[in-house]
Amino acid sequence: MTHSSDAPPAERTRASPRASRARAPITIPLVPIAHANAVAPLVARSRAFDTLARRFAWLALREPPADDSRRWHVHTVAGRTIRFAQPLTFTPYAAAQPCSARCRFCSETLVDETASGPVAAGLRPPADYFDTLRRALRALRGVPLSYSLSGLENTDDPRWLLSLVATLGAAGDDGPDATGSVLYTNGAGLVEHGDALLPALADFGLSWLEWSRHHDRDDVNQSIMRFRPGRHVMHQHAFETAFAAAREHFPVKLVCIVQRGGIETPADVLRYLAHARALGARAVIFREFSALPDTYRHNATRRYIDRTRVPMDALLLACAADAAFSAQYEPIALTGGYYFWNARWTHRDGFEVVFETSDYGAMREHELRDAVYKLVFHPNGNLCAGWHPARDILWSNDDRRD
Repeated sequence: MTHSSDAPPAERTRASPRASRARAPITIPLVPIAHANAVAPLVARSRAFDTLARRFAWLALREPPADDSRRWHVHTVAGRTIRFAQPLTFTPYAAAQPCSARCRFCSETLVDETASGPVAAGLRPPADYFDTLRRALRALRGVPLSYSLSGLENTDDPRWLLSLVATLGAAGDDGPDATGSVLYTNGAGLVEHGDALLPALADFGLSWLEWSRHHDRDDVNQSIMRFRPGRHVMHQHAFETAFAAAREHFPVKLVCIVQRGGIETPADVLRYLAHARALGARAVIFREFSALPDTYRHNATRRYIDRTRVPMDALLLACAADAAFSAQYEPIALTGGYYFWNARWTHRDGFEVVFETSDYGAMREHELRDAVYKLVFHPNGNLCAGWHPARDILWSNDDRRD
């Protein structure tokens, strides 16, 4: 699965997994778009920025300024005092079994040659995984965060996912101050096990679900996602039936990675949006492949990404110039995150469309700072400030100070 940027708290629409400790919700400030150069360099560097600046008046500043104490939480983990960015997300990395899909661009098959040791996707949780997760949650007692459920495919192993949400939900006052949760999925397990999973996820308080589907035609989508044989989600009817069932429990958004041979033109975008609205999706998020620094090996995945990339700048400019798109969608705001930025638009009926791009070089630069912008609990029992299970370790199963 491609690492997904985490949605702003303002978009949360459902209850917390448990009652928060009377904490005021984090407000993402809006600043005039003219300030982008100073506060959101990824946005300002976009080739589409001048055009977007004429359309959008505001920038939602998701990345906290270093000197804004209201946007940082200080907490001691394993004897080390750490500043945690606000908002902050926590991912218990799903790797109970190999993924049901073999997406041609999957970030879990990219290799950063600056990192050593196994990648998270190659690990499997041991028998004491959930006991270790409980201890890691205790080490984060009181830290304000939300849960971002991703990794490989959470829904492929229903028993594992049910145990996960039960563990997170039971943390109570002995765990982090959790408000909000999002599940990122390819939907395979929701087709097979939705009757058990959907009510449990609703009881957990899932804020919404982001469902990856990279084309509105199932044959083209299958050529991109490559579901394993026997996975019914590859077929349109099974997908649409499970999608409708999920919508009965919580809002569902569609995620589409734009690429050559898939969704790549304004006409493709409008057709996909019409399909999503017919399904009852709450929103569509179009994402570009993350920009990769030279430290990432030129393996088959990297070559596919380089060959089929559709630059979001170009697609945004084309959509902004398209009369049919402009007639249907109005700009809301740009968002500047620590390694991503996006442009959000809305239809008059409230349906949203987001165009988003991200940069793994910027992500790594932030991981090297004396602060934490992301938490990932890996199958090896390491709690890390990033996606590699053997670096940026904040707490490990060997630490008994929790």
